[in-house]
Amino acid sequence: MWSSRVLGAVATSVVYAAGALAQAQPPPQVLVPVPARQITFQAAIAQAIEANPTVKTAVAAILRAEGILRQARAATLLQVTANATTTTLNTDVEFQGVTVTPQNSLAASVTADMPIVAAAAWARHAQAKDTVEVAQLNAADVRRQVAFATADAYLTILGTRRVVEANIVARDVAKAHYDLAAELERRGTGSRLNALRAQGQWSADEAIVETAQLSLYRAQEALGVLIASNEPVDAADEPEFAVPPADEGSLALFRTDLKLFAAEQHAAEHVLRDSSKDWWPTLDAVFQPSTTVPAPFFLPAYSWRLLMQGNAPIFDSGQRASLKMQRQASVDQARETLAGASLQAASEVRAAREAVASTERSLASLRAAASQAEQVVMITSISFRAGAATNIEVIDAQRSARDAATAAAVSEDNVRRARLELLNALGRFP
Repeated sequence: MWSSRVLGAVATSVVYAAGALAQAQPPPQVLVPVPARQITFQAAIAQAIEANPTVKTAVAAILRAEGILRQARAATLLQVTANATTTTLNTDVEFQGVTVTPQNSLAASVTADMPIVAAAAWARHAQAKDTVEVAQLNAADVRRQVAFATADAYLTILGTRRVVEANIVARDVAKAHYDLAAELERRGTGSRLNALRAQGQWSADEAIVETAQLSLYRAQEALGVLIASNEPVDAADEPEFAVPPADEGSLALFRTDLKLFAAEQHAAEHVLRDSSKDWWPTLDAVFQPSTTVPAPFFLPAYSWRLLMQGNAPIFDSGQRASLKMQRQASVDQARETLAGASLQAASEVRAAREAVASTERSLASLRAAASQAEQVVMITSISFRAGAATNIEVIDAQRSARDAATAAAVSEDNVRRARLELLNALGRFP
């Protein structure tokens, strides 16, 4: 009996001490860096497309392709080279007192080479044009991907911000409930247990707000990276995305990835068609004026010659045949890539349309649930003040209201995100 009384007294003391300590040490204040810069949705997309390093890398690939095109074109045009050679012998050569071969001489020549028949070079020039087109389409697709990633980060900020706001409201409600429970305890009409429960809920909500604030800051940092800004950037407005009509048949006209895959298939087919030109003969006209100082004894000091040089492949041990096999494989791969991407694109459109309809229905239900949960909190709080409800019922109502408000906020973001994904699947974004 004595031990039970002692333990009871100790437990009571611990409860009161814990309550006093909890009252003396409220939850720490949430301190999260606030971005100094805000940006609108359209401005964020435009800046990402212009300044993102990934986009700049794709644009640099266009410059490389244009350089290859100029190189291939130069191989089909006139080439002029100059050559100079000085010769020093140990002694000159004389014949009957006349120098036949001088000890020091200089020979200079200019060679002008003009391809007349160069089917393979002409083919490579045409193929290089296809390479430039592929590089341009690849840059367009990279811009689309970067724009979509930027829009996704932007919407993540909006959705996370709503979650933060809902959790802050829940925290403030929990704080108000704790203040009421503490006041009732001081008046002698409440209990220490109710105050501790209320303060525990307040502390838990404070931690949830801290976590949500950190998620928001990370999303702002991600947006800053995408738009090539060395600082976190916050969203300044809420974009609206209209649902376009069902016209899935025009996907190939709008989707940059399908255009890219189609261009890659066309380029591979072009290379394959030109395989026969590897067997064509080549013909070059070469004009070569030259001079030698001092003039040779048996040759004129100035001379020129005109050559017609022809070359025809006869036997190469299967080298050109193996190249044609590789080119055929590239065509087959490009064709299957385009076919698979077309199927995937059509599937993405159907799934995105269904996601839009589903998320809109879910949002309507969750908004109703959040409104109902708020009414429950209000009624339960009034009942608690009147003594008709328990502290646990108030805390449960607050927790349910917070969860319902968070779910509704997340659902709003899901609807906007589903519409964005539909536009992206249709090739209508950005």
